[in-house]
Amino acid sequence: MQFTEQEDEHAPHSAAERAAAASRSTWVSVVVNVVLASAQIIVGTLTKSQALIADGIHSLSDLVSDFVVLFAGHHAKKDADDDHPYGHQRFETAASLALGLILLAVGGGMVWSALGKLESPDTIAPAHTTALWVALGAIATKELLFRYMLRVAKAVKSSLLVANAWHARSDAASSLVVSLGILGSMAGYPLLDPIAALIVGFMVGKMGWSFAWDALHDLMDRGLDEAEVQAIRATLLTTPGVSGVHDVRTRKMGDMVVADAHIEVDAQLTVEEGHNIAVAARQAVLQRHRVLNLMTHVDPAHRPDADHARP
Repeated sequence: MQFTEQEDEHAPHSAAERAAAASRSTWVSVVVNVVLASAQIIVGTLTKSQALIADGIHSLSDLVSDFVVLFAGHHAKKDADDDHPYGHQRFETAASLALGLILLAVGGGMVWSALGKLESPDTIAPAHTTALWVALGAIATKELLFRYMLRVAKAVKSSLLVANAWHARSDAASSLVVSLGILGSMAGYPLLDPIAALIVGFMVGKMGWSFAWDALHDLMDRGLDEAEVQAIRATLLTTPGVSGVHDVRTRKMGDMVVADAHIEVDAQLTVEEGHNIAVAARQAVLQRHRVLNLMTHVDPAHRPDADHARP
């Protein structure tokens, strides 16, 4: 998950701030999901609405993902140590991968159950008005939860919280599908209830695949997009004494970044002067971008150097 950032105006948040925001918003989600899942499964069972039961199971999967977020937030805020010299930010990425796999499994289970019902249409009972009211209430509740969680996620620039917020939005969308299925069932088309459950299963599975695939790429050292790389390059070039920049490379560490770059300085400078310029360039990048660490290599400007010499 990428963010479009104006780093000069919005300084990166500390690991502690991000963990506190994650904990606060996630506990709100836990309470909402406990209430919703209980209501959906109980009412769905009493009214024999498979779509509502599927939506309740979806809400239960949210509880699992909420605790994954809490676990990741607790570990990601830890300081660097001997075993993790760059910190523990990738706990968030690993948690996003776990969340995606959970959603993929839940979606697959929903699809399988709905297909079983569609094979035996005579066993499908018409839905009840109570199921419809519960589904409509779930739409409103999940949409409000989504807006709250997304606002917190964007404030602290956390891709894990963004993923969890969109999970809540997917629940609102699935509850809308469920409502339509229940309406159709009440109108005399009971097949629409398991069809709605089938659609919800596909929606959940698709979102799980998206989260898992994105997290997997980040764990494989995916770099930033070109716009953010160019912004880092521009910051380096504005540092006094830097006459050129090349070989800027990045890799993600959770929602932070580890980068390295070659900066070009006057070849006549002393080693100490070149070092001081490199330190100033590094500090400028750390202050203005979501960069956890920047390794700089000093090259003589406008002269061939050993790094690029042909064998």
